[in-house]
Parts: sequence; structure tokens; C-alpha cells
Amino acid sequence: MVQEPHASFARLVEIMATLRSPDGCPWDLEQTTDSLKPYLIEETYEVLEALEEKDWPAFKEELGDLLLQVVFHAQLMAETGTFTIDDVAQTISDKLVRRHPHVFGDVKVKDADEVAQNWVKIKEQEKKGKADQSILAGVPTGAPALIQAQRLGEKASRVGFDWASASAVFEKVKEESHELAETLNETDQEKKEHQEHELGDLLLVLTSLARHLDLSAESALRKASARFNRRFRYIETQLAQTKEDIHTTPIERLEELWQAAKKTLG
Repeated sequence: MVQEPHASFARLVEIMATLRSPDGCPWDLEQTTDSLKPYLIEETYEVLEALEEKDWPAFKEELGDLLLQVVFHAQLMAETGTFTIDDVAQTISDKLVRRHPHVFGDVKVKDADEVAQNWVKIKEQEKKGKADQSILAGVPTGAPALIQAQRLGEKASRVGFDWASASAVFEKVKEESHELAETLNETDQEKKEHQEHELGDLLLVLTSLARHLDLSAESALRKASARFNRRFRYIETQLAQTKEDIHTTPIERLEELWQAAKKTLG
């Protein structure tokens, strides 16, 4: 049977309202926007994991779990009279129409770059009257640090506060690496604080390098972590097959297996 458009979404909203009704689920009734925060973050990362693995059935399921979190939070707000899920949909719909005047209005654009430029100008207009008028406004402090850093650099670059090229950024990477290296010989009490400062500067400029290379620093690190995970587990498997104890295995043997893992797994 073919459902009417949006019927499945309306059903989800109705189910959530039922779960939160007096005769609903005791666990759901205990939840608050604060208690749901960890689930919102967890579901987001599970969506990303399924997407990176290109596991489309899992991707569909995880998107549903994330959508549930949106509906759950909106239901809690509806119960307090703050807003409803319809208000959420209306707000994003209005924003999309407002930021796409070349589609829903009479504005003419020649390419995607001009679309992006107009998007920024429209966002600047939307900021008028808001408390935070900074160019950097809108970068969530709760986002992963690499994402925050790359978004801050992106926003600053829109007013010309940026390096001219990836090569220029790489020179800064080498400079920051050298400054971090110099802290390795420090012995004073502030050594850790200084090292943290220099390490932070290096990580920050690396996100700018990623931006100039049109890459996501967050995605690059996630993929690197996934490679490390696979390769290290390969080492564990190989040692288990030869009945070697990883805790006493010489580093030379571990390096040999690491190189084999890179060759085998990529």
C-alpha cells in the first residue's frame, strides 16, 4: 500500500506523543532535553560511521534514530508550549527559501561560487539584531574541536584573514612544528602548559591546511583513526596465531607486523 506523502513522518510524531502521554513509556516520560544530549551526539556519530562505511541499510536505520532524537526534543518543547515539530520544519523551510533566492526568487547566479557568496551575505543580514555580531558567530562550541577550528578559519577567510595558498599554510605548519619541538627540551614547571599551547597552535593551522586542500580535518582524522584501528587489530591477530604475547613482543617485531598490515589492509 502506497502511503500519502509525509504519512510515515506524521506516524512517527504521533508515536512519540503517545510514548510521552500519561499512559506511555515510563522511561520516555523521565527524559529531559538534558538527559537526551548524549543520545543526540551518539546517534550523530553512528550516522557518520554508517555513511563512511557506505552501509546503506545501516545508514537508513541510523538516520531514523537521529530523526527520532529531533522529534523527541520537539515533543518536549511542545509540552512546554515553546515550539512544535511543525515550527521546526517551518523554520528550516523558511530559511532554505530565504537563502536560495536564485531558486525561489528572481536572483540570477552564474555558478556555485556565487551561490556560496550570496549565502554568506544573506546570513550576514540575518545576524542583524542578534547579540553576537562577530564574523565568527555561529560556530557551535559543542562541536568537535577540529570542526570548530576549521569553521573558524573558514569564517575568518571570508573577510580576507587567511593565507594565500596551501603552500603558504604549510610553511606555517613547519613553523609551528618547530616551535613545538623546541618545548621538548624544556624542564620548568610550565612545560606542559607551553607544550599544550604550541600543540594547539599546530593543530589549528593544520585545520587551515585541510581547508585550503578542500578537505575536512575531522573526516581525515576519523579515517586515519579507522586505519590505525584496523592495522593494530591485524597485529593482534597475527600475534595470537603465532602465540606471541603482545606485551613482551619487541618493537621491531611490532613494526614488521605494522608494515605488513599497511601492505595488506592499506
